[in-house]
Amino acid sequence: MEIELTKISSKGQIVIPQGIREKLGLDEGETLVVSVKDGLIVLKKIEGSLTEEDLNTLIEIKDAWQEIESGKCKKMKSDEFLREISKW
Repeated sequence: MEIELTKISSKGQIVIPQGIREKLGLDEGETLVVSVKDGLIVLKKIEGSLTEEDLNTLIEIKDAWQEIESGKCKKMKSDEFLREISKW
């Protein structure tokens, strides 16, 4: 996982750090969908117009928020999480 810091401009704009833009192939004018919940912002790159896959991803994000709110999710320490995700 790549983590970098950025700031919000006076116009409410944020800069996605260059390394992350390069890794995701983000260029000027790209469309991103934004989701927010409890202080967490999720950005997803959209290729052209929204595809069925994009819509399914957004539904999965919404469903994940609902599972978190209902207490269905298990809390893990970072090393436990990384071991679990490596199984995927």
